[in-house]
Amino acid sequence: MGGKKDGDGDEAYGKPVKYDPSFRGPIKNRGCTDIICCLLFFVFILGYIVVGIVAWVYGDPQQVLYPRNSTGAYCGIGMNKDKPYLLYFNIFNCILTTNVITVSVNGLQCPTPQVCVSSCPKDPWTVQVNQLSLTVGEVFYTANRNFCLPGVPWDMSVRESLNQELCPSFLLPSTPALGRCFPWPNSSLPELPEISNVSISQGISGLLDSLNARDISVKIFEDFAHSWYWILAALGVALVLSLLFILLLRLVAGPLVLVLILGVLGVLAYGIYHCWKEYQVLRDNGASISQVGFTTNLSAYRSVQETWLAALIVLAVLEGLLLLVLIFLRQRILIAIALLKESSKAVGQMMSTMFYPLVTFVLLLICIAYWAMTALYLATSGQPQYVLWAPNVSTPGCEIVTMNASCDPMEQPVNSCPGLKCVFQSYLSTGLVQRSIFNLQIYGVLGLFWTLNWVLALGQCVLAGAFASFYWAFHKPRDIPTFPLSAAFIRTIRYHTGSLAFGSLILTIVQIVRVILEYIDHKLRGAQNPVTRCIMCCFKCCLWCLEKFIKFLNRNAYIMIAIYGKNFCVSAKNAFMLLMRNIIRVVILDKVTDLLLLFGKLLVVGGVGVLSFFFFTGRIQGLGKNFENPQLNYYWLPIMTSIVGAYVIASGFFSVFGMCVDTLFLCFLEDLERNDGSLDRPYYMSKSLLKILGKKNQAPPKDKKRKK
Repeated sequence: MGGKKDGDGDEAYGKPVKYDPSFRGPIKNRGCTDIICCLLFFVFILGYIVVGIVAWVYGDPQQVLYPRNSTGAYCGIGMNKDKPYLLYFNIFNCILTTNVITVSVNGLQCPTPQVCVSSCPKDPWTVQVNQLSLTVGEVFYTANRNFCLPGVPWDMSVRESLNQELCPSFLLPSTPALGRCFPWPNSSLPELPEISNVSISQGISGLLDSLNARDISVKIFEDFAHSWYWILAALGVALVLSLLFILLLRLVAGPLVLVLILGVLGVLAYGIYHCWKEYQVLRDNGASISQVGFTTNLSAYRSVQETWLAALIVLAVLEGLLLLVLIFLRQRILIAIALLKESSKAVGQMMSTMFYPLVTFVLLLICIAYWAMTALYLATSGQPQYVLWAPNVSTPGCEIVTMNASCDPMEQPVNSCPGLKCVFQSYLSTGLVQRSIFNLQIYGVLGLFWTLNWVLALGQCVLAGAFASFYWAFHKPRDIPTFPLSAAFIRTIRYHTGSLAFGSLILTIVQIVRVILEYIDHKLRGAQNPVTRCIMCCFKCCLWCLEKFIKFLNRNAYIMIAIYGKNFCVSAKNAFMLLMRNIIRVVILDKVTDLLLLFGKLLVVGGVGVLSFFFFTGRIQGLGKNFENPQLNYYWLPIMTSIVGAYVIASGFFSVFGMCVDTLFLCFLEDLERNDGSLDRPYYMSKSLLKILGKKNQAPPKDKKRKK
């Protein structure tokens, strides 16, 4: 294990670390590492910025955020600032021809005029026969029906305006949804021969069922407005619970780990008992797998005795293995507990590390926001195209007009063709930028993954440098640097940007391959046979395992980079060899830490969730008028928000604690290999670890000084 002498040089996983009298923790005199990868990363970031500039120049996100009328003008901005809603003259044409959501996103792909209006119609109305001879002003404008296209003359006859589709022939009570007016499902329908009532009713009902998000969004906004301060209070409780759990580990780590281990043993024991009882009942009833045979209905196997017998054997084996681990590896479990206490002490000495996840969160938010805006601008790049359009091309006078020819929307055509207009068709997709949109989007996705992984790597390396300075401080806390976190951050940014980029690039490539494989599997899922599905599942499983291994290796490589300042490959190799020389200790510590942090997350999230549930549902009485629960439309909304927020906070705090444990563990292993407890080579570990290992330093504490 880790305490082998320097002379044992023929180790299977490399030689133990040799004693270095000049080593006193994270090396200060270091140089830049992985310079080529650093330059590649900076060039890539410059390219990413160029992609963002190109997207900003050519993109037009307004076409996604705002609806467009027939001329391509946006509703709710510019000249139509007071007209935020889009009205379809005959929305039934949209429903009967294609999907309305697609129509609303792609502009005038629906064969009916569209106009921006200040409000949607509230009452049903249809043009009567006796109104056809009246003027537009008399029928529409004086009755406050401002739903005609802009510029329709006051004295134009209603019959002519309807023939040219300049005004709507009917109006239905409508509800604004996604900036568009959609009719109510129970509104009375106009009696028009070209409309099928059944199709219209079904189409409108389905449409409003899926697009009724506006009312829901208003209620959600109201709930957040009434409960945001209580949600912040719940998140504050999560913050306090997370801090208390980590700080109290110094006192209760041992009993807590013992309770968790006994809890796991108890759960397995109950599982064995339950399987045995089920097996007895099914055995007495004669339920055997021979009666069921082979079937794809997995629930059928619950009714056979062999299933419960197999589960009983598996649980019994797990119970036996866990008992053997407790008996023969109890000393290593004690080492893990001592390291947990030491980690809690390190966090207590450097409380600033607990709030470093806020820096990581802000950087991650910037990366995600930049990618989202770039992707949105790229998806909406292109110049608007306008073409000639008429409601009926077979009308006399329209045969001489070239339909779909380009035109200027500011100059409406004057021609003998009834209803001829210059309307918006689509956005140009033949330019250089538009032809490269797919490649630019791929570049953006790669940039998203790489930058996110780099930010996470930066956080791990910075925290590792801070915690390593704690371990290698001989007299704690006197020898701990004044600003260990700031010093580690500056060192990491100045010298190791390339190494972090190298490690994050490797992880990014694996993640991109996984995404591609998931996309292929999604597209071919319907055409796959069982053999193909099995092969695809194996590939995905292998890539998942590879990603987990790379994350584990990168994490320990960043710790070695923070301590020694070497490049990524050398650090990864040294970390891997050191861990393999102490593989049993690694497994024990990893599982004990995972179990403890899982318990901590359950404690924080469960406590906040239960408290939020009882408060927002009004089950807590007698708190006074100032602490009454708010009246909400959806009481589950602040509860779920509090739970998700508590999980994020707990994950952030416990990730710091987990990084502290991993860093101190590697330092502990190297301490065992570097030193022997003599006067010249005393151990840096705590007294509790020395006591567990049966070791001690020869010199008294006041005389322990390293030779220079």
